[in-house]
Amino acid sequence: MPYLTSTEAGAASTDVRTGLGVPGLAHPLVAPGEWADLTWPGAPLHWVVLNVADGPGAHPDPHCLKAAGRLRNAGVRVLGHLDAAYGARSFGELISDAHRYLDWYRVDGFLLDRCPSERTALPEVRRTIGTLRVIRDGAHIVLGHGTHPHPGYAEDADQLITFSGAWTDYRWSQAAEWSADYPPERFCHFVHGVPRGHLEEALRIARWQGAATIYFTDRTDRDGRSGPVDPWEAMPGYWDEIVSRIGTGVSE
Repeated sequence: MPYLTSTEAGAASTDVRTGLGVPGLAHPLVAPGEWADLTWPGAPLHWVVLNVADGPGAHPDPHCLKAAGRLRNAGVRVLGHLDAAYGARSFGELISDAHRYLDWYRVDGFLLDRCPSERTALPEVRRTIGTLRVIRDGAHIVLGHGTHPHPGYAEDADQLITFSGAWTDYRWSQAAEWSADYPPERFCHFVHGVPRGHLEEALRIARWQGAATIYFTDRTDRDGRSGPVDPWEAMPGYWDEIVSRIGTGVSE
């Protein structure tokens, strides 16, 4: 069982309905069936990230436009993927990418991936978030820190990704004490390498730590041959099971 830094976070999370945030499947031409599965009626999806080519790409992609349209028609929020590169990418580059996502795919918001987490970067991230909300009224903004950032980031974004990594680390992870001041709807956990037999345990950890949006997969970041791979590009082998568990509520 992971150590928890706050009893309030665990207590607050027990009545919250968990949902899925899909961080970025492979291109619809590569994974057409998986994109189709996302539109199943009743799937407990909070949002799906559209990552065309490490961003919006250089030109509109008709396959991605079709996939995004199907999701929106099914009532699923679609987020454009913006890579902040831990602060290395400029404000202008990020906003330019955001405009292309809006013009070409009519996204509902953005995932600011690889977002800085330190206090010194907070003003520039706030500037970016403020501009994104201007160019897309009602934009849903998710900050992809992958760890607990300075608490000031929670004041501006709709959600923070406070864990992104392997199951072996997640099992013993800790919830930052300050996160107890916010409801579970503000936090997301992405975990790869979760064995099917530990799926219920992983779901309970998310609830105990106060994260209402999750994505768990048995895929790993290694393929055993050519080195690192993206574990989020393919759906988990137990997709139907996790949809069923979350859709009917997770027993405590």
